[in-house]
Amino acid sequence: MTGAPHPAPAATAPQADQGYVTRLTRRSHTNFYYAFLFLPRPRREAIHALYAFCRQVDDSVDASTDPEEAVRRVAFWRRELAAAYEATPTHPVTRALASHLRVYPIRERDLEDVIDGVAMDLEPRRYATWEELRVYCHRVASAVGLACIEIFGYRNARARDYAMTLGLAFQMTNILRDVRSDAVRGRIYLPADTMARHGCHDGDLRATAATEAFRSLMRAECARTRALFEEARRLLPRRDRRSLCAASIMGGIYEAILDKIDRRVDRVLVERTALSRPRKFALAAGLYLRSMAGGA
Repeated sequence: MTGAPHPAPAATAPQADQGYVTRLTRRSHTNFYYAFLFLPRPRREAIHALYAFCRQVDDSVDASTDPEEAVRRVAFWRRELAAAYEATPTHPVTRALASHLRVYPIRERDLEDVIDGVAMDLEPRRYATWEELRVYCHRVASAVGLACIEIFGYRNARARDYAMTLGLAFQMTNILRDVRSDAVRGRIYLPADTMARHGCHDGDLRATAATEAFRSLMRAECARTRALFEEARRLLPRRDRRSLCAASIMGGIYEAILDKIDRRVDRVLVERTALSRPRKFALAAGLYLRSMAGGA
């Protein structure tokens, strides 16, 4: 059998540490939270610890206004990750994660990739091509997906390709949703060659009124991202549909956000595209029932 075993193992994290990561996950209002609700408790607690770690690493850069402090925070989480795999962490997030690492075979390399990806945001950089951007997206999103499926459980090795492709789709959706707020902060992720092809300039991403070049660029990138969601669906092994139900729910919610962006690309320049809580829960419940009915 490949990946984590299907029966959910008993929870192992100390109660105080588990409570800490669960509260952090709930407070984050992440779109992923609605997928986590449908996991058995042991796996849900493990995914809360993993999410909390990734959130803290991301916030070490995104929530810091002092570049030197951000560098120190990233270095701290590198040390804590190594300590988690040696069972000697000091932070409640990594203590909780270390407990679950005794049960779920999450590769240290994947979590190192997450930190490496976040560290790429320490200094402004441009991505000349999709292939360059894809490296960043793999580190900050696909690597997270590879860690998640070790908690969800899978039997077919193709599930790893599914997780990587779905991660790319998630991150591209985030980039399209946050295109203006990122650009205002000096972060432009969309490939320079694609922007040039559509005649779109950096100032178009920071404006509050959409240019035709901006609309053309966004529609092209929405099409690229939609193709990634479609590819992920093709890669999802039939026999793993039930165990990877949470990933399918995440995919459904994010694809709905992408659809909303595509329908009104002008709006991303003036507001954050989001789904209501009832809409997200309805999507999650429907996808859960479909996965349970169609799984092997």
